[in-house]
Amino acid sequence: MATAGKVIKCKAAVAWEPDKPVVMEEIEVAPPQANEVRIKIVATSVCHTDLYHLFERMNKDSFPTVLGHEAAGIVESVGPGVTEFQPGDKVIPLFLSQCKECSLCKNPKTNQCEVAWTRINQEMMASVESRFTCKGKKVLQFMGTSTFSEYTVINQVAVAKIDPAAPLDKVCLLGCGICTGYGAAVNTAKVEPGSTCAVFGLGAVGLAAVMGCKNAGAKRIIAVDTNPDKFEKAKVFGATEFVNPKDHDKPIHEVVTDMTNGGVDFSLECVGNVEVMRSTLLSSAQGWGVSVIVGWTDMHDVAIRPVQLIAGRTWKGSLFGGFKSKDGVPKMVKAYMEKKLKLDEFITHNMTLDQVNDAIELLKDSKCIRTVLSVSPQ
Repeated sequence: MATAGKVIKCKAAVAWEPDKPVVMEEIEVAPPQANEVRIKIVATSVCHTDLYHLFERMNKDSFPTVLGHEAAGIVESVGPGVTEFQPGDKVIPLFLSQCKECSLCKNPKTNQCEVAWTRINQEMMASVESRFTCKGKKVLQFMGTSTFSEYTVINQVAVAKIDPAAPLDKVCLLGCGICTGYGAAVNTAKVEPGSTCAVFGLGAVGLAAVMGCKNAGAKRIIAVDTNPDKFEKAKVFGATEFVNPKDHDKPIHEVVTDMTNGGVDFSLECVGNVEVMRSTLLSSAQGWGVSVIVGWTDMHDVAIRPVQLIAGRTWKGSLFGGFKSKDGVPKMVKAYMEKKLKLDEFITHNMTLDQVNDAIELLKDSKCIRTVLSVSPQ
């Protein structure tokens, strides 16, 4: 392409400081260095992790940054040493890398990657290096991706090549939320046919977890949320019952336990709230229940009495649904293309990148499931 090897000036939504609206700016995106890929972002969506960083963590050293990590795009150019990708490839950026070389990548028991935690500064939730500048200042790349930009540069270990026929404005959702919830059910919990499940929190991740439970053959899926408007949506993905904690005068785990004669086989927490994590664990059956923490937070401790685990429950955590990212995402795209996976049903709003603050407010106010932002023409 004509832009290969040159600095690209383009539009991006820059978060200059925490708890403030992002600002549409012209940024400079440097050419990819060794083992890097520069991508034209076609579509991106807003995820709760973007909101968490902007409104909850409030770490001033983590700004300015360009948020966004759930996206799809087209390779514009590649740096030296890149052989897996070429200009024109359709790709999905990955916040969790898969180098395929380290001991973790070679271990089938985990989807962690040693490179991920050398590439990303966890304290700042950003790449150690950045190819972005704006008004002469270095701008951080959130989660190593930064997809609220017309162009971004990402290490090749954190990019997945996908089916060229895939609609980017749909499969962009597989960059985070849908894989996270779906995989938590099928990969981490390992939901079994005929089982009873409870999913706490019916945002996109929770609804994807409901879909995972359904596809795994669960016979009963109890959806738990304080917003009664979510149930109709949850039914679309396979929920069989809905419980609103506000409708009961006793703890929600007691309600679920009573409904299921002792607790569910599998429970999944998809909120990122430590009290909900505790309730989710206690909703699982004492002798064999498996409970999975899916929601993200590092703000508080979660408390539990040892006897609540000693009795036989298993408590697990799940990052990106347990998927090894470069392997798993293309398979999820294939499943969508084969109509074995719902994606369109998660999309409640479509906007453009310059409406990103409106999209952020919709998610903040729980008035959407996913808003897809059109960033660049294909």
